[in-house]
Amino acid sequence: MGLLVLAQKPLFWRLCNRGWPSIIALNYHSKHGVYGCKPTKERLIYKVPQNILANRIREGQLYQLVTAYRQHGHRKAQLDPLGLQQPAEISELEPNMYGLSVTSGEDHSLDGILGCGQSSANTQDVINELERLYCGPLSVEFQHISDLEEREWFAGYFEEIHQKTMPNESRINLAKLMLKAQAFDNFLASKFTTVKRYGGEGAESAHGFYDELFRQSAYNSDISDVLVCIAHRGRLNLLTCLMKFPPVVMFRKMKGMREFPENIKNSGDVLSHLTSSIDVDYNGHSVHLTMLPNPSHLEAINPVAVGKTRARQHSLKKGDYAPEGIEGHTGDGALCFMIHGDGAFSGQVMLWEREGSSHHCSDIGKMIECPIIHVNGDFPEEVVKACQLAMAYRDKFRKDVIVDYVCYRRWGHNELDEPAFTQPKMYNVIRSRQSIPDMYADQLVNGGVCTREDLSEAVMKWNKELLDDLGKIDSYTPEAIHLKKQWSGLIQPSSQVTYWDTGVTLDLLKFVGAKSVTVPPDMNVHPTLTKTQISRRLQMVEQGVDLDWATAEALALGSLLYQGFNVRINGQDVGRGTFSHRHCMIVDQETEDMYIPLNHITDDDKQGHLEACNSVLSEEATLGFEYGVSIENPKILAIWEAQFGDFFNGAQIMIDTFITGGEAKWLQQSGLVLLLPHGIDGAGPEHSSAKIERFLQQTDSSETGVDGDDVNIHIVNPTTPAQYFHLLRRQMIRNFRKPLIVIAPKGMLRHPSCVSSLHEMAPGTTFIPVLEDPEVDPKSASKVVFVSGKHYYTLQKERESRGVKDMAIIRLECLCPFPAAAIQEQLSKYINAKDFIWAQEEHRNHGAWSFVAPRFSNILGMKLNYVGRGISPIPATGIGEVHKKEAKEIVDAVFVG
Repeated sequence: MGLLVLAQKPLFWRLCNRGWPSIIALNYHSKHGVYGCKPTKERLIYKVPQNILANRIREGQLYQLVTAYRQHGHRKAQLDPLGLQQPAEISELEPNMYGLSVTSGEDHSLDGILGCGQSSANTQDVINELERLYCGPLSVEFQHISDLEEREWFAGYFEEIHQKTMPNESRINLAKLMLKAQAFDNFLASKFTTVKRYGGEGAESAHGFYDELFRQSAYNSDISDVLVCIAHRGRLNLLTCLMKFPPVVMFRKMKGMREFPENIKNSGDVLSHLTSSIDVDYNGHSVHLTMLPNPSHLEAINPVAVGKTRARQHSLKKGDYAPEGIEGHTGDGALCFMIHGDGAFSGQVMLWEREGSSHHCSDIGKMIECPIIHVNGDFPEEVVKACQLAMAYRDKFRKDVIVDYVCYRRWGHNELDEPAFTQPKMYNVIRSRQSIPDMYADQLVNGGVCTREDLSEAVMKWNKELLDDLGKIDSYTPEAIHLKKQWSGLIQPSSQVTYWDTGVTLDLLKFVGAKSVTVPPDMNVHPTLTKTQISRRLQMVEQGVDLDWATAEALALGSLLYQGFNVRINGQDVGRGTFSHRHCMIVDQETEDMYIPLNHITDDDKQGHLEACNSVLSEEATLGFEYGVSIENPKILAIWEAQFGDFFNGAQIMIDTFITGGEAKWLQQSGLVLLLPHGIDGAGPEHSSAKIERFLQQTDSSETGVDGDDVNIHIVNPTTPAQYFHLLRRQMIRNFRKPLIVIAPKGMLRHPSCVSSLHEMAPGTTFIPVLEDPEVDPKSASKVVFVSGKHYYTLQKERESRGVKDMAIIRLECLCPFPAAAIQEQLSKYINAKDFIWAQEEHRNHGAWSFVAPRFSNILGMKLNYVGRGISPIPATGIGEVHKKEAKEIVDAVFVG
């Protein structure tokens, strides 16, 4: 089985704001809309015409029966291509339940009741038509949709499309397409007998769906791009047969050869993750098709695909991103086409992680009121009709559609295993039946639609093309597919560490700072925000000192917006900030209208825009969405903020399969920023640690050599607002993109010592990977303590209270790339120091210790003494007394030993 989903909004967003016109559900209280979320255009209340209502009243019993078929017919539909599951008898479909008799010859008026091409019919004829419409190989579920207009439209269109027959020319093309798909799988099976190819045998009719979807998209003026995500099953066939993927590249991969040039740093990926991005022409009408690269973790690619689709609409300035004064509709510009497996969709999807215990695997779609179209893969023409119905609904209502495509798998999970071990009856049937392409070809030939030679010629031509490509394996030179189009001008980072001037003129900083808290004069702002947010920020930027963390962030984002970059920050409560520190969106206390000041820095159309997306309680899907945004356009700074640092573990799949390895596997750069609030502050095991050690363990940083910009992810633990300012700006200013993991603060957000000046953000300034100690003369220091993060402020305060003058505290602001040269520069100043310590508040098996210790030893030739908490299976104790005791012991050990 398979699920084919046309996504206008990602399923995991639809939950919190059903019916909202944007692909992201922001729950904005704004009559005028905000950037990226145009206000809903009110629809007139739909009313059934009086004449139809009157006829439904007259034929009330018959209308009840028709409604029953529309609601329950799918339970009786002939959807099993193998015939192993016979359709059940459904009590609700018995005519006598509604006082109807099949023996009565009386005709009923069908006006507004049933669209079957007749104005009247007797009860038996109506039942026969209902059985054909709703209980055949193509059936639907739509009665769960709450909107009356949608239900009325869907019933009418479905019943109308059943009356249409496919033109012979289209039938011949469909047969050729399926036969080519079959020939491709047969070719691979004969030439690469030991390769797991995850073929599409048993699902060849899906190519009719794909072709119809791409064709309709090409002819649709509202669609220029289709973004496709699919797991491994049938992927290679779709790539080569419809998405112009060069077979020679695939054959090289099957031979164990590279898909990318040797001079480009990459690890490559497995055969079943290959991808394509290509323009396809249908009789002069073009559409761009993009197959996203995917990991083997099923469903992980789906939120990524939706996020990339959203960002593609942004790049096109379509839909919710249409310029001011231009009406945009959800789905304009780009369509996201997601292909799921049935077990993965119901059992592994982020929307609802449970096993499929309902009648159909697609039942999960009912909770978000998706219409569901069921189709038997043994009936290729019905599969095409399913696509036509889905696309028509999508165009009309701009909402998600689920197509439950029911097929079989000729082989096991791969071609090298034996499925009959566990499913003998099913595979006895499968191996005794004719293939779908051959059955359909026989049908056309026997019906006189075409000759056998017509079809064979197309297959022979295709086989010759495949053979020609097979002969080119050794002579073919792989091409670099990255850094093109919107990514042109960027480079693959080198093995050197580069420094970037990310400073901004003081006048512009003051201007942006003031604009970041400027609201319309008639807006009723909460009095606390007026005092602590607006008035205080205006004072800070005017005086140019004591700037806090939130202000530095606003200055970084605002200056990027001023330069024309766009910014998205997504996560739970990001609008106000988990710790009520950000307030980038202000809510009117009387009207609840919402306003984002940073989107009104200037009236210049060249200014970028900020989207602040308050997500539902989702981590995996939300982070995947933002990763999808980040890989689409390098001029969008995508930020995901975890409510607390450890919340990322709900998104670990996205980190493991995309963020840490996307560039190595697929040459796919991402400038995604993860903000992970961290700090051992007595709050217990959860919400304390961002588990720095996990991210450090996932880097390709060297323990024995010098790191460069080309490490897979950059990990920082900044301790000043200015450092954070430069990090955010650097993500966009650099000529390459790398994921940035920010071990973000909690207590430091309002710490009186954690402040910066505007001069630290002025032109000529930059992020400093290692911060020296300005309070101690290096020559007089006998002890040097290395720290990272907020622990610095604890030790600094203790040093002041103890009056210690001979101990220096050096901060590692950047952990990866490991700043060996910057550390060495600092160490060269402390010629009299004898004691070198690594101090951390985390437990020994947590935090950065296991990462920094071998690098200090191997690269810098220095053995550090560890001072911190001991070994623990959890990040922090839940007992207040124990926490205080541990904290005191760490401080005493640093100063006393």
